[in-house]
Amino acid sequence: MKLNKNERTALFIDGANLYATTKNIGLEIDYKRLLKFFERNTHFIRALYYTAITDDQEYSSIRPLIDWLDYNGYTMITKPTKEFTDSAGRRKIKGNMDTELTVGALTLAEHLDHIVIFSGDGDFRALVEALQYRGKRVSVVSTLSTSPPMIADDLRRQADQFVEIKELAALIGHKERATTEPADAEDDFEDELEEV
Repeated sequence: MKLNKNERTALFIDGANLYATTKNIGLEIDYKRLLKFFERNTHFIRALYYTAITDDQEYSSIRPLIDWLDYNGYTMITKPTKEFTDSAGRRKIKGNMDTELTVGALTLAEHLDHIVIFSGDGDFRALVEALQYRGKRVSVVSTLSTSPPMIADDLRRQADQFVEIKELAALIGHKERATTEPADAEDDFEDELEEV
């Protein structure tokens, strides 16, 4: 990954998408190491983590992760999920954070030189283009190693730099855990969450 110590850099993390990506490749991210990596190699400004949470439950499986990130250097942007029944009568949970991430990136863009988006969602292609029009360098972190790939082709092409997350595994993965054992902190919640 090409980084510059003089570039004001911020991370925009699509929590649901990053979780699905890392689960599919068997990588467990050490979020403390992730921050340290960017703090050492850039003029680090901020890391923003976007995720939907279930408000109606007394305990959400994602709550410990959210609390830990909130106390350890991440800016948490959350909203409650919405539950609905689809045309086949199946219960679905909606928790898309694309709009919030887009607004956050465009709002902070004037204070940044390099925006790193942790998501493969093709809906962010227009965001990447808008940031580039503002003179910003945009990197996208996801993976091509799954079938189908977790990164949308048009997003990968639009980005100034596509970073295969597997290449960062030694730098941002948990040292003490096997890379084939994905985290289960978000398992219950993320398996139910479907972006609609």
